[in-house]
Amino acid sequence: MVQKWFEGFESRRFDVNGVQIHARVPTAARGSMPALLLVHGFPQTHVLWHRVVQQLQKDFWIVLPDLRGYGDSAQPAGLPDHSTYSKRTLAQDLVDVMDQLGCPQFFLCGHDRGGRVAARLALDHPEKVRKLCVIDIAPTLDMYNATNLDFARAYYHWFHLIQPWPFPERMIGADPKTYLYAKLGGWGSQGLAYIEPQALAEYERCFCRPEAIHGACEDYRASAGIDLEHDRASRAQNQKIACDTLVLWGERGVVHRLFKPLALWQAQCSANVTGQLLPAGHFIPEELPGETAAALRAFFA
Repeated sequence: MVQKWFEGFESRRFDVNGVQIHARVPTAARGSMPALLLVHGFPQTHVLWHRVVQQLQKDFWIVLPDLRGYGDSAQPAGLPDHSTYSKRTLAQDLVDVMDQLGCPQFFLCGHDRGGRVAARLALDHPEKVRKLCVIDIAPTLDMYNATNLDFARAYYHWFHLIQPWPFPERMIGADPKTYLYAKLGGWGSQGLAYIEPQALAEYERCFCRPEAIHGACEDYRASAGIDLEHDRASRAQNQKIACDTLVLWGERGVVHRLFKPLALWQAQCSANVTGQLLPAGHFIPEELPGETAAALRAFFA
């Protein structure tokens, strides 16, 4: 069933940046179609986008990678400084994939962790990104700086996953399916009804493995360490995202309840930043695929 969702795409592996990255890529040549890179987040894979893709594939040449550490991409062991999973490193993976595909410029959209990778990519490679969309996130540094009891309760995983190896890996590995379901059904998403059984089975296949759990933990460890160093350095240099940016966030989500995402992203961009609050929880591309596709089509057109 998953394969049928991506008719017209082929599954490919790219040797980039010292690892193999898996992505689905259109079988047809790009021609004059604009390239669109869609990046998933935790604890999912590129399958997150399947219903959005069905509505956008006539308008864009869409590339759907699995981030390093997730899905069928490489899941290497983390280094002591967690740089193996820094957002700068993950962004470079994606740039290298797009370079191999002959896409020197592209539209870019990321949800959750994918949004954090996308934001770093736009900062590090401004010549690559025509426009940027981030979905249901606020800037990482701002979120950590504003940590309080409400945030710690809602996003406890930010503080659990960053604990030293192998403590969180072993805890999650004792019952990974239960942990996965709790994450997918949380953050305002009101259970798992929004996920098709085939997609849920794909998330189980990819997440419930020791190396994948380690990759996810390393992703968060990097965010609480080396990524903050990179973010602080960027702000000290007054480096801002240079392209027009769209911010989408869910009215039932933690980001809406505890932060002001539009204002926070406007402070990090030098171009035009617009936003839209959607009637959803955190997993907006699956909860509201039609609304997500319409917003992306209008913004990237």
